[in-house]
Amino acid sequence: LDTFVIFPWRPQQGKVARIICDVYTSDRKPFEGDPRYILKKAVEDATQMGYRFDVGPECEFFLFNQDEDGQPTTISTERAGYFDLGPIDLGENARRDMVLTLEDMGYEIEASHHEVAPAQHEIDFRYDEAVKTADNIMTFKLAVKTIAKRHGMFASFMPKPKFGINGSGMHVNMSLCKDGKNIFDDPDGELGLSKEAYWFIGGLMKHMKGMAAITNPLVNSYKRLVPGYEAPIYIAWSVTNRSPLIRIPVTRGEGTRVELRCPDSAANPYLTLAVCLQAGLDGIRNQIEPPAAVTENVFEMRMSQKNKLGIEELPADLGEALAEFEKDEYLQNVLGRHATEKYIEAKKSEWADYRAQVSDWEINNYLYKI
Repeated sequence: LDTFVIFPWRPQQGKVARIICDVYTSDRKPFEGDPRYILKKAVEDATQMGYRFDVGPECEFFLFNQDEDGQPTTISTERAGYFDLGPIDLGENARRDMVLTLEDMGYEIEASHHEVAPAQHEIDFRYDEAVKTADNIMTFKLAVKTIAKRHGMFASFMPKPKFGINGSGMHVNMSLCKDGKNIFDDPDGELGLSKEAYWFIGGLMKHMKGMAAITNPLVNSYKRLVPGYEAPIYIAWSVTNRSPLIRIPVTRGEGTRVELRCPDSAANPYLTLAVCLQAGLDGIRNQIEPPAAVTENVFEMRMSQKNKLGIEELPADLGEALAEFEKDEYLQNVLGRHATEKYIEAKKSEWADYRAQVSDWEINNYLYKI
């Protein structure tokens, strides 16, 4: 019952509420394919080690026009950019209503602003334990889409809806607490990080190629993960710049956290947080040391520099990501046999369907010439 919340946008008469349930089989056992159950199992593993897993997401989305029939488009006449305000930010009023609505539902909103691309926005809510955060992400998307429609707009969490502009991500900020203390923090460490923080980063980097199939689950996800649009493609970490996959924000003390920058909002939040947590725990259990932190902009490095530092790239597309996931038995055990088989089956079908399509780009570039 702790997931019960009333939707404030519904009329007083005939109110509607949200309550999130777990899935059980007919013999009253948890359904192994339930993503929420998979995350709960991961959280229980952390609990057995004495840890609480806290997560804060950064959800980005676009507000597009609807056509005369009320159908979504990718059209917007807006030209606003990062942190712009009204009147140039045409979505400001809608975003404000979203914030007020979410606050009515118990969310603690920490930031709300226009993002880099025209018509792109971000709303951040306060971190919480992993299962509650995943629940909140699901309801957040519903609330954003509902309020957008009331303003005559369509909210899309598609990672890359338009070519030539930044895509939308869902950066995941993670920390582990033990006995009420953030164990990633070490005031005496060179970078203010504990050995557990380094090992957690090491586990993420070890499993990241396979994790991409979960954190970036669509064909379209990989159109965002390309150079030039502030999205990571290199498996590296840093304290001082945003070009690598993993960043350590400047805040220390109880705010010390690891930020994974590749996930997008198309990802199932339960599965995403489960693989992130279990990869980090694998790092801690096996004391996996990450490579040295990168201080330069990875995108400006020569290939020889990246090779020398052992910097690898994320999978280039969904097919590559699925192949990496199939190699990683540890991640498959995180999901369990049933969920792994069904997930791979569904995603391979999606990838095969996409590969068979003939795009406008191909017609424009080949039809006349060949």
